[in-house]
Amino acid sequence: MNSTHSGGENNALELRIDRKTYVNADGVAVDVIRGLQLRLGAGEFGALIGPSGCGKTTVLRIVAGLDTAFDGECRWPGERRLGVVFQEPCLLPWRTVDDNIRLVLPPDRAKADLTDLIGTLGLASHRAHYPGELSLGLARRVAIARAFAINPDLLLLDEPFVSLDEAVAARLREELKALTGSRNVTTLMVTHDLDEAVQLADHLFFLSDRPARVVLEHRLTVARALRTDAFVRATTDELRAALSRLDR
Repeated sequence: MNSTHSGGENNALELRIDRKTYVNADGVAVDVIRGLQLRLGAGEFGALIGPSGCGKTTVLRIVAGLDTAFDGECRWPGERRLGVVFQEPCLLPWRTVDDNIRLVLPPDRAKADLTDLIGTLGLASHRAHYPGELSLGLARRVAIARAFAINPDLLLLDEPFVSLDEAVAARLREELKALTGSRNVTTLMVTHDLDEAVQLADHLFFLSDRPARVVLEHRLTVARALRTDAFVRATTDELRAALSRLDR
C-alpha cells in the first residue's frame, strides 16, 4: 500500500486512488474504489455525488487521513489545517456550545474571538447551552462552526444537511455558502442531493457504482450568488440527462 498526504506545491487538492479494498465476511478482498482521480483548485468547492454505498464517505476518510490503507496518493492545499463535518454532529454532551466549538483550537488560540463566526451561524444566543438542549439543526450549526473555528485550508463535509427539514437545510446551505465564500477554504462535500450540489459547488464529481470512479465531471461557471431556482432546475435536468446517456 502507498499513501501520501502532503501539501501540494500548486496549492490544490489532488487525489488519486488506484485501488481501495475491503475484506468481506467471507475473507474475500472486494474493490470499493478503483482508478479514481479528482483535483480541486485552492478555494474551490467540490461535490461528490453517487449511488448509496459506492464509497463517497470512504473517499472523504482517505482525504482526511483517517484511512491510509489504499494504493494512490493525496496532496493537500495550504498548511494542513483540516475541518470536518460528519453526518452526525458528534458533540460532547457535557460541554456547552461554546466549549464544543473551541475543542479544536490549539492552546495559543483557546481564547480566540469567535463572535463573527458564531453570529453568522445564528448561535449567539446558544453559546451557554448544552447539546441536549439543541435541535438537530442547531447541533449541525455547532458542528459547522467547530470546523471553521480553526480557519481550515481544507473543509470536508459528509452529507451535513441529511435528515433535516428542508426549510432548516435551506438556511444552513445559505450560511455555509456565506462562510465558504468569505474564506479561502477548499471544500469537498458528499451529498445525495443534486439540487444542493448545484447550489453550493463549483465542481461536481459523479461517481459510479462499486468499484467507484469518476464517470462525469461538471464545472459551474455561474457565481453561486447568481444561481437562481430556474438555473438550478435547468442545470440538474441537464446533468440527469448526461448521466442517463452514460447508462445506455
